[in-house]
Amino acid sequence: MQRLHVHVAVAALEPAVRFYSTLFGAEPTVLKPDYAKWRLEDPRVNFAISQRGGKPGIEHLGIEVDSRAELDEAYARLKAADRPVLEEGAVTCCYAKSEKAWISDPAGIAWETFYTSGLATEYGEGPSAAEIAGATQPSSGTGCGCGPS
Repeated sequence: MQRLHVHVAVAALEPAVRFYSTLFGAEPTVLKPDYAKWRLEDPRVNFAISQRGGKPGIEHLGIEVDSRAELDEAYARLKAADRPVLEEGAVTCCYAKSEKAWISDPAGIAWETFYTSGLATEYGEGPSAAEIAGATQPSSGTGCGCGPS
């Protein structure tokens, strides 16, 4: 089953965590000094916020899948969208070990498609919005589009 992913950059983490915890009626499933994530079942969404120097607002959108088979199906849809795709493969991103690919929609909004296989102790780094839009290889090589772009 797939889960919508929304990542929002915030100016200050603490008040944002309080707000979203109240809004969702749930505490974050992951809470770090610069990052929080709620994996909600109703609505089924992976909602993340981070305070990592990015401009406040929507950082990116995405589709999280539950299996490698679903990831293959999602990758096929990305390739069929007739836009450049940045396949990162195995990466450390947002305190998790994932496999992911990126695409930008016609308006330039970055979308990631990913499967998470475990937790990580570091945040990770990744491609910029320009690298995603151009489907170039990330310069950092550590793979996470969740930082400032």
